[in-house]
Parts: sequence; structure tokens; C-alpha cells
Amino acid sequence: MLLSQFHDILVEAGCDEAGRGCLSGPVFAAAVIFPKDYYNPILNDSKKLSEKKRMALRPIIEKEALAFAVASVSPAEIDKINIHNASYKAMHLALDQLALKAEHLIIDGNKFIPYRDIPYECIVKGDGKYLSIAAASILAKTYRDEYMDNLAMEYPNYDWLSNKGYPTVKHRTAVLKYGLTPHHRKTFRVTDPQLKLF
Repeated sequence: MLLSQFHDILVEAGCDEAGRGCLSGPVFAAAVIFPKDYYNPILNDSKKLSEKKRMALRPIIEKEALAFAVASVSPAEIDKINIHNASYKAMHLALDQLALKAEHLIIDGNKFIPYRDIPYECIVKGDGKYLSIAAASILAKTYRDEYMDNLAMEYPNYDWLSNKGYPTVKHRTAVLKYGLTPHHRKTFRVTDPQLKLF
């Protein structure tokens, strides 16, 4: 069972990102604040849920959260500041948009760039431990997937409807055949020895 809060007293926001390992598209991040003692037995790490369950949970999260926000950083910005900094920037942008001021942050992962003067904890695999991080992972994932689905209509050769910009063989083969789009991250490289991008 996922826990509702890391901190018992302070208003706490959970943060997570989606799309860090993609070859194309923005990186998205979300921040979610739930009521204290919030509970949802279905809510879990987005990677452990089907697309159908993630989409069903999204309106529930948005309705039951005290505050939530989603933000993104473009491929051009990712190329400029690197994917790690871009992920933290997306989280910061999401936190900027929260209607309720967070007093404590819990971040999925092991690193974070401090946000203003708000104390935080980094939690490895936090999206499988805390409800607000799990909810943030679902929002970031579903908003990003929708974004990539829309782009796929314009660039059907890259199979973004299926891979959402991740480096599948079909995606990498398409890049080798058709080249990069304006939505690809130009600084990313594929390490697969059979399908290298230069």
C-alpha cells in the first residue's frame, strides 16, 4: 500500500517526470498535493498501470487533489541545458503553477535542484511508495503521451503513437531513414551498436 505523506504536518507536494529517456518530444513533470490521509487503492506508479487505468485515474487525481500542475520543457531547451537540468526545470515550472503553496516536497529519484527555500526529500522509486508522487507520475505520463499522440499525426513515420518518442528499433530505424524532426533532441545518442545515430 502506498503511503499518503512523508511529512505529517506540512503541506506536501509530490513531483515526478516523464520522458527523460526519449529521443523526441519534451520532458513533462507534474506536482500534486493531496489532502492529508488521502487514500486511493488503485493509485500506483504509472509504469505499473495500463494506459487505460492511467487515463481513468487522471480525472480522479485532478478532482481529488488539493492542487496539481503539469509543465514541460522543449527538446531545444533539453539540448541546451541537458536532460537532467531540464527534468528539474519542468518540476520547478509545475511547482510554480500550484494553486496551493507547498511547504515540503517529495521527489521521485535520488537528485533534485532545490526549489526556492522549500525543504525536500529525494525518494528512489518514490512513485511506488507515495501517493502524491504516483499521481504526479500518472499526470506527467498521460499529458506527455497525449502530446506525442498529437505529434504522431504530423509525423507518422516515427511510430510515436506506439513508442511515444522512446528509442525503439522502429523509431531509430525511422530516424536513420527519414532524419531528425524539429521535435527530436539533437544531443541524444543511441548506444545500440546495430543502430547508431550520429
